[in-house]
Amino acid sequence: MKNLIFKELWLRRGLLRSLVERNLKIRYKGSLLGFFWSLMDPLMMAVVYLVFIKLTRFQTDLPYLLSGVFIWQFLVLCVGDSFHAILGNTNLVKKVYFPRLILPLATALANLINFLLSLLILIIFLFLLGVKIHLLHLVYLPFLIFLEFMICSGLAFLFSSLTVYFRDTQHVVGIILMALFFMSPVIYPVQLVPERWLTLYLMNPMATILLGFRSGLLGTSFPWGGATIVSCLLSGVIFAGGIWVFIKLEPYFADEL
Repeated sequence: MKNLIFKELWLRRGLLRSLVERNLKIRYKGSLLGFFWSLMDPLMMAVVYLVFIKLTRFQTDLPYLLSGVFIWQFLVLCVGDSFHAILGNTNLVKKVYFPRLILPLATALANLINFLLSLLILIIFLFLLGVKIHLLHLVYLPFLIFLEFMICSGLAFLFSSLTVYFRDTQHVVGIILMALFFMSPVIYPVQLVPERWLTLYLMNPMATILLGFRSGLLGTSFPWGGATIVSCLLSGVIFAGGIWVFIKLEPYFADEL
């Protein structure tokens, strides 16, 4: 079944490419700074967090915060766009046959391209801040990007389909994302997590991804172990689970819309 799905997606790759291009064009259409808003948003957020954290006397710095916020922003944008992936294409869904999975996948791919461009600029910015980035440490970043893309696309499949039936999904997910934000080392060091909770904490896929990115970009230590392996496997579970839910709900989209 899955092989047929991916085969059909491959046959419709032209449509997928067109939708990705459309999503990239309309995100900042009419805005003065365009693509640079994707850089300004996490930068301004990082500065706000830095001021707040300094007031609470946490030990952190701007490079640490920047890397965390940029990586987290990829997830937030994918989830945010997924709510409108189906609802925002009602006429297309009702009138034209194509694998509906293309719609949330296109939003995830558009955000992936945006993230990759932002990541290049982040690396340059960290270099200007005096961070010594070793090329050898960047070798496994593609694997981490792949893991986060699986999470983002899996959640995009899940939430885009659920929103068709439950329009309050985005409000509930907003609360869940806020909780996950504080359960992940976005703005604080993992050393603050109590030792007895650390193994469970590291099973959070976003914790592994954030720590892995910082290890590559900032040269910080990475807690290799069984918990991080479990979190990597969970990324695949989220991806497969999102596809499964989407396929189950897809046949009734037109009726609900």
